[in-house]
Amino acid sequence: QVRLVESGGGSVQAGGSLRLSCTATGFADTPGFTRANYCMAWFRQTPGKQREALTMIDSDGRTALSDSVKGRFTSSKDNTKNVLYLEMINLNAEDTAMYYCAAEPWCQVLRSTLRATYQYWGQGTQVMVSS
Repeated sequence: QVRLVESGGGSVQAGGSLRLSCTATGFADTPGFTRANYCMAWFRQTPGKQREALTMIDSDGRTALSDSVKGRFTSSKDNTKNVLYLEMINLNAEDTAMYYCAAEPWCQVLRSTLRATYQYWGQGTQVMVSS
């Protein structure tokens, strides 16, 4: 069974940076994650709002990024460790949210378009930016 565990959240002052990590396990035992393209993504959500897709990366390294975070957020993946990262710089109060990692088997990034639905989700890590 695929399990995603986020880490790296916390409190930071406006203008600061954080790096979130998402460690994935169970890929080797789950169809669609071995010898197949799969996608991993970062989302965020604040109370009362819909979950917002931020980044997406597939196993071939193709990426998609939300316009709302371009220039400030970067996603990367360590394929040997199955860890997804989200580097965030120049944070502001509007970035305060719960950040979630997600994964989808048999998936690839097409035309740099973010995907909204994923089969597997982590529990989230809280990011709080104070002004």
